Amino acid sequence: MSDSLPAPLGLFGGTFDPIHFGHLRLAEEAIDHLGLAGVRWIPAGQPPHRGTPQVTAQQRLEMVLRSTRKNARFAVDPTEVEAMAPSYTVHTLERLRSELGHQQPLVLLVGADAFAGLASWHRWRDLFALAHIAISHRPGFQVETASLPHELATEFADRRLADPATLGLAPAGSIVTFAMTQLAISATQIRKLLANGLSARYLLPDAVLDYIDLNQLYQTP
Repeated sequence: MSDSLPAPLGLFGGTFDPIHFGHLRLAEEAIDHLGLAGVRWIPAGQPPHRGTPQVTAQQRLEMVLRSTRKNARFAVDPTEVEAMAPSYTVHTLERLRSELGHQQPLVLLVGADAFAGLASWHRWRDLFALAHIAISHRPGFQVETASLPHELATEFADRRLADPATLGLAPAGSIVTFAMTQLAISATQIRKLLANGLSARYLLPDAVLDYIDLNQLYQTP
């Protein structure tokens, strides 16, 4: 492969309902561990794999914008929020390939739990022709292939790169793993705290918490 490809670009999709420090650290550490040029955040408009979020897609987008605007290595892509259709990852990657060209290395960032369910995603095998996949995991806990569906475990074994630095040698097709700082924070936990009138401070940025308070979000279970 040519060594003149652009630096890999990270892609981080999700509902971000709401965005919190676990999301932000994953993106920040992925840049450093994987040698990414930056991370493009892609909030889902209509997530097909879970129930309808409590707040609107536009509100979730606004919280992501408020959380990321001071980090020059982050950019936010509003396209999925603005589209009136389910946000399937394969469609997003096809759009980005058309936009960025076939030589740009793209790296889809996912957590270990999300990767374990990858075989249930729409056209999941096509993802590898469109991007690399980087799996974040807790320090000391590697991805357990024995717990993966057979077809996904096979793809993992065949595509895994030992050295993340080689991601930039091809536009797509490989899998890497990286350990990230363990932060036991979840959006579900935050929503429950807020619905019960309890403090979520220090779990998510103050700018997001202020926006939640101003708009009286997550007040019901």
